[in-house]
Order: sequence, then structure tokens, then C-alpha cells
Amino acid sequence: MKVLVTYAFDEEIIPFEIQGVDITFLRVGMGKVLAAFNLTKALCNDSYDLVLNVGTAGTLNHKVGDIFVCHRFVDRDLEKIVLPHVCSDISFPDKTGLDCVDKYENVGVSNTGDSFVTEVGDFTGDVIDMEAFAQAQVCKLMDVNFVAVKYVTDIIGQNSREVWLDKLRDAREALKEFFA
Repeated sequence: MKVLVTYAFDEEIIPFEIQGVDITFLRVGMGKVLAAFNLTKALCNDSYDLVLNVGTAGTLNHKVGDIFVCHRFVDRDLEKIVLPHVCSDISFPDKTGLDCVDKYENVGVSNTGDSFVTEVGDFTGDVIDMEAFAQAQVCKLMDVNFVAVKYVTDIIGQNSREVWLDKLRDAREALKEFFA
């Protein structure tokens, strides 16, 4: 199996291996536009069985340290727009072929937008990030399976930016253990 692991920036990830899986790591950058552009470029240059987005996220209803496997992605910037052909919700199959992902019980929904959310609001989903939906949309259009594994670093509305920075090391270690 050939997997492309995407992440927003270097402080979010520690390279890992999964037995029997050919893994390539790609830093896509922060935000929907950079993530979509860099992922599209990578998928045009090589083929993969799965794109696995790994990174950090905030939450409203869960706790710091939780990890979620997401197969459903909502774009909070488009969610409230009701127009024909505007897609704000994308889902992928629950099975990826990776045991560590497929057997994990904490499955959630990722909510993506172009802003770092610090205020409590009306959000669909379990985790809140800035890249997953854009990558999901690219994968859907290019017919590549996609899944995201997100470590919760902060509770929205509770000094999210400062807490997020402090929790990056914890996130890297927990994600490394998740894939071990």
C-alpha cells in the first residue's frame, strides 16, 4: 500500500513507519488554499492508495489529548451557503486498509475553515482545523481515498492559540504512539 501522509507544518509531525506501507510525507502548509495546491501537485506527480492527513485541531465538546479518526469533512466557510453545486460536506469510506486507523474507535467529523478559531460558535463536528476539508475535496475529485487523524490540542474559547502552541510536543508524541 502506498500512502501520502500530509501535515500542515513541521512542528505537527514526527515521521513514523507502518509495517508493510510505503509512506511519503508532504508538508502542505497552513490553510485551505496551500493545502489544496500542494496536495494536488503531489497527486499529479505520483499515485497513492490513500492520503492520510495527520495533525492538530481544536474542539468544543471533547478534551485535550483526544485523537479522532475522521472520514467526514465539513467546510465551515461554505456550510451556511445554500446554493446549487456548493459542496460543504464530504465523506469517505470507513475502511482505509490501515489497521491502526480502521480499528480505532474514536471516529469523528472534521470542521475546516480558513481561520484559527478562538471563539465559541456554532460548529458542526468534533475537531476544528484549517486544512482537512480542502484535502478531502482534492482527493474526492482525484478519486483517492482520504482520512484524517487529529490530536486535540485545545478547547475553543479557552486561550486556544497559546494552549495549541504549548501542546504541539504532546501531539507529536501521541500521534507517533498512535501509529506505532
